[in-house]
Amino acid sequence: MTETANIHIRGGRLLDPASGTDEELDLFLGEGRVLAIGEAPAGFQAHQVIDASGQVVCPGLIDLGVYLREPGFEHKATIASETRAAARGGITTLVCMPETDPVIDTPATWELIRRRAKACGNARVLAVGALTQRLAGEQLAEMAALKAAGCVAVSNGRHRLANTLVARRAMEYASTFDLPLVLCSEDPHLKANGCVHEGAIATRLGLPGIPSAAETVAVARDLALTEHTGSRSHFHTLSTGRAIEMIAQARRGNRRLSADVAIHQLFLQESDVDGFRAECHVDPPLRTLGDRDRLRQALGEGHIDVICSDHQPHEADAKREPFPATAPGISGLETLLPLTLRLVEEGVLTLPHAIACLTANPAAVLNLPLGRLEPGGSADVCIFDPEAVWEFSAEKMASAGRNTPFDGWEFRGRVTCTLFEGRITYRPET
Repeated sequence: MTETANIHIRGGRLLDPASGTDEELDLFLGEGRVLAIGEAPAGFQAHQVIDASGQVVCPGLIDLGVYLREPGFEHKATIASETRAAARGGITTLVCMPETDPVIDTPATWELIRRRAKACGNARVLAVGALTQRLAGEQLAEMAALKAAGCVAVSNGRHRLANTLVARRAMEYASTFDLPLVLCSEDPHLKANGCVHEGAIATRLGLPGIPSAAETVAVARDLALTEHTGSRSHFHTLSTGRAIEMIAQARRGNRRLSADVAIHQLFLQESDVDGFRAECHVDPPLRTLGDRDRLRQALGEGHIDVICSDHQPHEADAKREPFPATAPGISGLETLLPLTLRLVEEGVLTLPHAIACLTANPAAVLNLPLGRLEPGGSADVCIFDPEAVWEFSAEKMASAGRNTPFDGWEFRGRVTCTLFEGRITYRPET
């Protein structure tokens, strides 16, 4: 790891949604912290000056939905490879889901991940602990021990719970420790063996479908239990417009509710699986154009707080089987920011709102002292050129998983520098 140095970032548009800052201001970093904004602190001597003229300087991005694969699935990706990919995408904090092997249901597993991430030094890795032991859905995990070890939330991922009583007990137990629950709401019986959205495309392709009700039924249950238990519930990777309407209505009287959407759900739709495109096999599945547009609208109106990558890297063979047998998921760290900037270009979000969905909002969901630029805070910074036009290439990805449907897409806006705790972790070679 490179030693921290005094760094002066000059001439950039400083955009910090948490404080409402949006103007041309210099930034002064040292000892891994933000030292000052605007005017240099007394006695400051820069070891390095970064010219950010014409560029946006914002807090390092926070990704709430990441599958790092290590330990247990290193043939897909490693902590080293994925934190490098994160730095390339301007991401300085990764929130790791519990589906590793072994599962993150004990402090020992989390400590292993934490140590390996710290040794890499490319980004901060935080963990969502398992809601139940081994994610088996029956016996609750030791949430007190997980929180004491540093886990920022708990979740059972997309693994089913034995019954609704287990879900209630889990919410009550998590509430005792004020741990947020990350809910991937999906009815396993309605989902069955489906692999795409249930509709005309699935019928024509002869693929088993997953109805929208698989999500809405589960969201209704989880909303009722959230109200009953008073838990802090975060609804993760929503895919249907109806589900977000239900959550928006429930939030009117409950500020402890929040929601996110995976960035690919805001651009792709069920027709993109036509031709059995395994790159578009995701879980939850790509829904209708109407769902996509309603998710976009909800994001713009603030009913969805956070945009995440739902990053799931796979080895090449995992996408080469017949469509139903392929592994669901997209390698999304390196397209999170450029796709979000496209939402700005298309008028879905303003730039400050878009950056908030990647910084201040995810920090608020998990009550983290991150996602902002303020004196004394961690020097996590993303600098990007909003006018740079470039073509995304799967072949050139830093992630070990190159499973992406965005190969060949043209983007406007590209990361030119990422700093994590005051150290430069990414700069383009050219």
